[in-house]
Amino acid sequence: MGLTVYAFHGARPAPARPSARTAQPAGISPRNLVVASLPYWNIGQGTSAVLTHRWAVDEVSPWMYGLSNNGRIVLDSGINAPAFTSYLDRLRAQGLPIVPTLANVDPAGNWSYRLAARMLHHPALMAKQLSAIVALVQQGRYAGIDLDYEELHAGDRAAFTMFVTRLATALHAVGKILSVALFAKASDAGYAPRNVAQDYAAIGRVADQVRLMGYDYHWNTSPPGPIAPVSWIRAVLRYATTQIPARKIILGIPCYGYDWTGHHGAPVTWMQAVKLASDHHATVRYDTSGQAPWFTYRSASGTKHTVWFENAESSKAKFSLARAAGLGGVYLWMYGNGEPSTWSALRQVLPAGTRAAVKVAP
Repeated sequence: MGLTVYAFHGARPAPARPSARTAQPAGISPRNLVVASLPYWNIGQGTSAVLTHRWAVDEVSPWMYGLSNNGRIVLDSGINAPAFTSYLDRLRAQGLPIVPTLANVDPAGNWSYRLAARMLHHPALMAKQLSAIVALVQQGRYAGIDLDYEELHAGDRAAFTMFVTRLATALHAVGKILSVALFAKASDAGYAPRNVAQDYAAIGRVADQVRLMGYDYHWNTSPPGPIAPVSWIRAVLRYATTQIPARKIILGIPCYGYDWTGHHGAPVTWMQAVKLASDHHATVRYDTSGQAPWFTYRSASGTKHTVWFENAESSKAKFSLARAAGLGGVYLWMYGNGEPSTWSALRQVLPAGTRAAVKVAP
């Protein structure tokens, strides 16, 4: 599995108001949710963290489904199905709604434009995939699906909107919800053609949750820098809330970092970052502008490394932005375990009493 290719489905930066929201199907209220996004390679640690902090989490989204060459929905090849199912059963036993993520990645975890584009521009293939998603959600006893189709082209905008609209209608008809992951951007054009493919206003009208990927402002092949600087998040939310009802927006919060040498960053967990700093006697600094910790060190060979990561303080800053903007909630991208006190920060900024009760869809 190519972790740096697959793990972080992030967004990098670069007005008519939507119509009233359609009736909510029997399922999950999008208001004030805390969602745990669990990549399959972290399912064990992630499940343990969620169950330990069950009071804090309203919904889980395991990262698990991709597409085969013929467009069929498949499990990622790195998943041990029986073991994975046992983790899902533990989460479900605690009353947690499960909304798995479906991405346009091949079984090896590589993003594939072709796998999505063929379907988007072929009516019969689109109809087939719509039916397959609904069947998957019903057979898996899921509360809905989280759609994460990336690397689309600007010319796919109308087709992608049609697909999302039809999928929302089909899922609502059977009492299930649709979450759509979108790149974070501060204007319609964003920073790249793939941003144009995602029509915030149109998708916001039909989806139950719009998950803004508020991370990877700096990414694994960029120069070093904060993963989710608060100035960028503010700009993203200023734009997003003019296009999408704020109560539908679920802000992605990163729980990871990168260790850069030049323009190559290796993903690190909070614990790995702290250990690196300790092992190399590095001073961890806190950037008050970006609201993120960072440090530098030199390896045994003398190579300079720069590490930016997330901790409880940086996460709290983003929780506060979500609350101030009146968003529907946040989701934690849980690559490894974050700093334990992140949960305390979450309790302080978004206490459980402020969140709507969660109902599992039939």
